Amino acid sequence: MSVIITGGAGFIGSNFVRLWLSKNLNEKIINLDKMTYAGSEENLKNLPNPDQYLFVKGDICDEALVKKLLEEHKPRAILNFAAESHVDRSINGPAEFIQTNINGTFNLLERSREYYGTLSDELKKSFRFLHVSTDEVYGSLELNDPAFSETHPYQPNSPYSASKASSDHLVRAYFHTFGLPTLTTNCSNNYGPYQNTEKLIPLVIHNALKEIALPIYGDGKNIRDWLFVNDHCEAIMKVLASGRVGETYNVGGNTEKTNLEVVTTICESLDSVKPRSSGKSYKDLITFVKDRPGHDRRYAINAEKIKSELGFLPAETFNTGIKKTIEFYIDTL
Repeated sequence: MSVIITGGAGFIGSNFVRLWLSKNLNEKIINLDKMTYAGSEENLKNLPNPDQYLFVKGDICDEALVKKLLEEHKPRAILNFAAESHVDRSINGPAEFIQTNINGTFNLLERSREYYGTLSDELKKSFRFLHVSTDEVYGSLELNDPAFSETHPYQPNSPYSASKASSDHLVRAYFHTFGLPTLTTNCSNNYGPYQNTEKLIPLVIHNALKEIALPIYGDGKNIRDWLFVNDHCEAIMKVLASGRVGETYNVGGNTEKTNLEVVTTICESLDSVKPRSSGKSYKDLITFVKDRPGHDRRYAINAEKIKSELGFLPAETFNTGIKKTIEFYIDTL
């Protein structure tokens, strides 16, 4: 048996590959990744049980390649992590987001539909197409609004979130129209090891260790629900194993914090574990910069469904997760 993961050299994907292999499931995982700037060979060094892992460099938009991989490896599941995911980049150049997030997902669905049609009735029962998405498809919340549930209307506000919303709708359509056994997860903001330094938490750690400015958009009061990446990967494994076909599951960390609170927590942690030679706090490096266009004010996840149906709760608090994250970057940067 095998599974195919797309985008497995990126941040969340590489953490999922590590988690999968660490469980020694005796099931091969094939990683299809285009290796854009967000994918890194460093993310996949020293993997556990490497004999159960195969890397294939390629694009999810490549019809022939995806078809070949399905025919050759006959996976029981496809997990789609591949995505352009940086909001700022989507504002400066949306075309790549349309190509990868929409057209790429469409190609995976089409090839999966063809492959699914060749399976025996018994193998069809176990096949799954799991699509990894984001809470940004739901739009923005006011301070006192209830958290996003799976039934919240889609209101994407950036080219990135609009492209992910489009891909979510395609996945839903392929379940309802063609009977492809799909699952979708919508997660809150991830953080942890192997994240690209363009994202807030690794950027702040990186800049702090270099003692250069720690940029925060606007007034720093934009709120996100923070989820440690390994908890997210555990949740995906639960959804893959036991999720109801055709359903969507929100995955959150039960940790709403403003960007300023996040940066302040990192600074205080670094003050303790790696103090500046000047004796000053890293907080002195905080710099407020011009806000980005259309910056959503608040995201919050209602994760009651995955808790009640699948028994998932995050293992890490923000304090324990950020400690592990800081330790990782101190050792690697």
